[in-house]
Amino acid sequence: MSLLEIRNVSKFFGGLAATSNVSFIIQRGEILGLIGPNGAGKTTLFNIVDGFYSPTKGQVLFKDQVISGFKPHQICKLGIARTFQVVKPLQRMSVLDNVITSAFLRAKNKAEALEVAMETLRFTGLEQDKDVISRGLPLGKRKKLEIARALATQPELLLLDESFAGLNHSELNESIEIIRNIKARGITIMIIEHHMKVIMSISDRIVVINYGQKIAEGTPLEIRNNPLVIEAYLGEQHGA
Repeated sequence: MSLLEIRNVSKFFGGLAATSNVSFIIQRGEILGLIGPNGAGKTTLFNIVDGFYSPTKGQVLFKDQVISGFKPHQICKLGIARTFQVVKPLQRMSVLDNVITSAFLRAKNKAEALEVAMETLRFTGLEQDKDVISRGLPLGKRKKLEIARALATQPELLLLDESFAGLNHSELNESIEIIRNIKARGITIMIIEHHMKVIMSISDRIVVINYGQKIAEGTPLEIRNNPLVIEAYLGEQHGA
């Protein structure tokens, strides 16, 4: 059963098409990778799904409901959460308070929000850092905090925008494990990522965007061997 459908979505900024007639679905429970060169329109698609932009043409459907034109907070309440490529925690607040703030989307009171936040910090490996002021965290932990803040809203669909960028080898492995555990909880994931070894190892399916258009869709093996994708993108990855 499809959870999200991108239906013939185009987004124009002036005369420039950031995305053009893009269509694909995300099945409930899967990890869908979204890849393509810089400037291909991937983050624009995320911004359309979560309500930061309205599509110029086309529709986004979540659980068969048209959500195009909804505000970001309305879409989050429906069950879609996201992380951002440039992580921006509430810098003067502790790690715990950052996550409590997100938990209040559904929590009925402070005690419930605290319970959700602590469970989320344990899940993401940040429990020992709960009292640290977030601006003091190293990049790897800030990336984890970004995921924790999104998870605390208890989403059905999680959009991850380059959650692996800048991580070292051990941090990469930790983050891959977290994402696999998120999937094991039944949360559907769409992820933008330039790290090809990561995206190929965790994705059930991959959609490739180039110059705002979908040029391929398939399993990691199909994408790896697709001549159009190799020419447009994977060639840049030195055979990754």
